[in-house]
Amino acid sequence: MSSTPQEISAAEFKAKCLKLMDAVEHDRTQVVITKRGRPVAKLVPYDEKPPSVFGFMAGTFTIEGDIVSPIDVRWDAEHE
Repeated sequence: MSSTPQEISAAEFKAKCLKLMDAVEHDRTQVVITKRGRPVAKLVPYDEKPPSVFGFMAGTFTIEGDIVSPIDVRWDAEHE
C-alpha cells in the first residue's frame, strides 16, 4: 500500500469515482478526498477478512495472583 495517499478534490472525485474505486482496489492505494483544500474523507481498499473477535485482546492484560481460589472475606450478600 502506498505510504502517502493521493489527494483529490471532491469535484474531481465525483467525476472519476468509479475509476478511482477500481484503482484503489487493484493497486491497494488510498485516496484522500478534499473539500476546499481540507481532507474530509479517505477511500481505502476493503479488507476481505474481518478481524476475528476471538483473541483480539490477547496479550493486553496480565493475571496477578490466584483468580480461582475463594477469598477469605465475607461479602455483605452472604450475611443474610
